[in-house]
Amino acid sequence: MKFNYTAILLSFFISVFSYCQVTTQWGPEGFVKIQNESGGFNANLEAGDRFSRDHDQAGDVNGDGIIDIVIGARSDDDGETDAGAVYIVFMNADGTVQSNQKISMLEGGFNETLNESNFFGYGVAGIGDYDGDGIPDIAVSAPSSSNIALYIIHLNADGTVKNFVKNANIIAQGLSAVGDLNNDGKIDLVACDPNSDLGGINRGAINILFFDNNAQVITNSTVNISSTNGGFGTGLVDNDRFGGREVAMLGDIDNDGTLEMAVGAFMSDGGKGAIWILSLDNITFNVLSKVKITEGLNGFSDILTDAANPNGTSGASFGHALCKVGDLNGDGVPDLMTGANQQNEGWGYILYLNADKTVKTYTRISNVDGGFGLTLEAEERFSRSISFIGDLKGDGTIAVNYGGGAVGTGTLYLLFFKPCEFTQQSGFNHWSGGSTLFTNWSHSAQSLTSDSLTFEQCTFKAFETDAAYLTYNFNDGRCICKDSSAVLTNSTELSTAFTNDCFSGFLSTGLDEINIENQTIAYPNPTGSELIIQTNFNSFTEQDKVTVYSIDGRQLFSSMVNSKQSKVDLSDYPNGSYIIVTEINQTKKSFKVLKN
Repeated sequence: MKFNYTAILLSFFISVFSYCQVTTQWGPEGFVKIQNESGGFNANLEAGDRFSRDHDQAGDVNGDGIIDIVIGARSDDDGETDAGAVYIVFMNADGTVQSNQKISMLEGGFNETLNESNFFGYGVAGIGDYDGDGIPDIAVSAPSSSNIALYIIHLNADGTVKNFVKNANIIAQGLSAVGDLNNDGKIDLVACDPNSDLGGINRGAINILFFDNNAQVITNSTVNISSTNGGFGTGLVDNDRFGGREVAMLGDIDNDGTLEMAVGAFMSDGGKGAIWILSLDNITFNVLSKVKITEGLNGFSDILTDAANPNGTSGASFGHALCKVGDLNGDGVPDLMTGANQQNEGWGYILYLNADKTVKTYTRISNVDGGFGLTLEAEERFSRSISFIGDLKGDGTIAVNYGGGAVGTGTLYLLFFKPCEFTQQSGFNHWSGGSTLFTNWSHSAQSLTSDSLTFEQCTFKAFETDAAYLTYNFNDGRCICKDSSAVLTNSTELSTAFTNDCFSGFLSTGLDEINIENQTIAYPNPTGSELIIQTNFNSFTEQDKVTVYSIDGRQLFSSMVNSKQSKVDLSDYPNGSYIIVTEINQTKKSFKVLKN
């Protein structure tokens, strides 16, 4: 995926954090709420349709250069009560909806007879171009009633059905595209069956599905992973509902030759929920080892509820949905988004992973946390479904979809995340004076006033408060966010001072107005041809330079920097994304620049 590759390159260009001057963190850049008559979506949804029960990127179906989305509405009543439907949603680059095409028993050319409570659209997945006509296709499940099936639907460019292949008796209460595992040129799928009784009541299971050239499931190649199959072994108990609604293929995060897959068990531990990260053999795809993540285990320390819910269940449902999002903190390890959709109004989580498959740290996305300014309703069940969309805008940001809206027709929240650089000031310093926008530290008592924060959690506080400056102490986890009137002061307590380069005041002013040392910026971005590198360093050496890399890591151009303003000519290079690295006065800084 484009984003993942870029994040890996950025971590390559920037030194390991403890030695570098700049670290890139991904943070909030707004959201679009998509529901009936909101966000450009008009589809005459009815109460209880369960719109956004599952969703995925569908690729560029209509060929306009913008990623489109497939969204399930598994309780739509076209033809029969709860027969189900899906929508092909054609997107604008800003996250709003351009138009949509419904596919049901009555619309979109889907000539199939669905039954009452078939729940067509319970699981959906974008699978790429299965029939080789240049138009992406989708997979849709109908896991209930007497017509249980998994459909491979070949699309026309207008989102209607060209034709479809029915795979009968495939149960999938969730679907996930996991890439081409067997290298046959087709994207493979995982069908989630959390109600499976293999090994015990509702212990759950997943099935890794492979397809032949006719889009039929190759039955004798299917890999079942459950309490009794696929090498999982012990760990699951009755009612864990292993499999959840989605899985996330993480890749080989520990570089040992195995593939890591995250699988939820959302009713585990009394309903609090859990995630299993499985290491799979890259030939048999059986489980070689596993790590369980839940409250108080393997690095995840948040407190999950086990209280009764209005729908008759108990607990937070942590791990109900999962989504791989790439490396959001620049440590070289892909990270994971999940949620606890019955924790209050529903909480989303970014789990920053270690290479050993444990959790390094986490941040929350909710009404209070995350910096998006969400106004979720009580019992909304935000995060009951999650999907990675990618660089929808074409500017280096990423879009991630979160399903919610348990009351009413259903809602999809399209969240944008942007890369932000935090520039570390040399030596031990802190920001003093000015207005304090957030702190967990009492200077008078010389102690924490609330929980110690990790660096990732502290940067999110800077995002949330639009802080210009951040002071962080790696020894005790103190985090202090200040406005732009603060001044840099020597720290006797071994704190470290950072500048939030995404602070809105810095983005809207010129460099001469920024009262801070060691600042370098690149503009305009995007650019048509010429890029300006501007710095307020006053002296230069032969080692000071600017280098241009292609997105695949090839060095394209390098020149010395010997003045406060330099120009880089990109006119001879094709449109697309480039990585610009400046090294001035032993300070390295990286920019992702879009040429259009």
